[in-house]
Amino acid sequence: LKRLFKNKLALAGGIVVLLFLIVGCLAPVIAPHDPLEVNVSIRLQGPSQEYWLGTDHLGRCILSRLLWGSRYSLSYSFTVLLITVCVGVPIGLFAGYVGGKIDSIIMRIIDVFMAMPVFIVALAIAGTVGASGAHLILSLSVVSWAEYARLARALTLQEKNKNYMTALKAGGCGHARIIFRHVLRNILPSVIALATMEIGSIILSIAGFSFIGLGVQAPTPEWGIMLSDSRSYIQTYPRLMFYPGILIMIIVLAFNYLGEGIQNGTAQK
Repeated sequence: LKRLFKNKLALAGGIVVLLFLIVGCLAPVIAPHDPLEVNVSIRLQGPSQEYWLGTDHLGRCILSRLLWGSRYSLSYSFTVLLITVCVGVPIGLFAGYVGGKIDSIIMRIIDVFMAMPVFIVALAIAGTVGASGAHLILSLSVVSWAEYARLARALTLQEKNKNYMTALKAGGCGHARIIFRHVLRNILPSVIALATMEIGSIILSIAGFSFIGLGVQAPTPEWGIMLSDSRSYIQTYPRLMFYPGILIMIIVLAFNYLGEGIQNGTAQK
């Protein structure tokens, strides 16, 4: 944390992420209007005292939809991240610690999942059971867990070759205690660094798939949906695409800077 606070970009990224999290949690309270309320009589209005950022093509409050969009985009992203870490890290930890044929079999399975294109998996799931936010989370999780499993395995193999492991085994320490109290604790900082770096990519993926109709569906106030709805007005009302686009760029940059700061701090340690 001391190294992180000394890194100005990482600190700024952490503050921005925290602000987005607060906005997402408080969206039902601070949003001035219902993000789903349609009023075509005031469609495509410019910024005003009542609608600070104007209204969209259906007369919905853009500001309210952006505030709620942070809630949806971040919650979907963190759900994907939680699933992939909780699935991938234990598998990689187990494979690296046990070794032998079990490790080889697990690694071949990981190679198969890492070779899967995310777009094809999302397209297959959407075509089979329909496009939705839940199915998009499933699509991204199916592919992404393998990266964390590979990282956890590599870090576990490094820990196995250290002297303290020999001392723990000689002292009669059980396998479960070695794995969860020592190995997992030592590899966790690197996993957190990767997760912080990757969440920006997850946010982009969710927005991208929603944009092409394979993710979150309208009228959900999600940033990718807002970009998709604004395509027809890019020349006449470019602000409709500018607002969600700039928020996606800001949050992705913030997570990248924060992840780099954590990664540098872990490397220096």
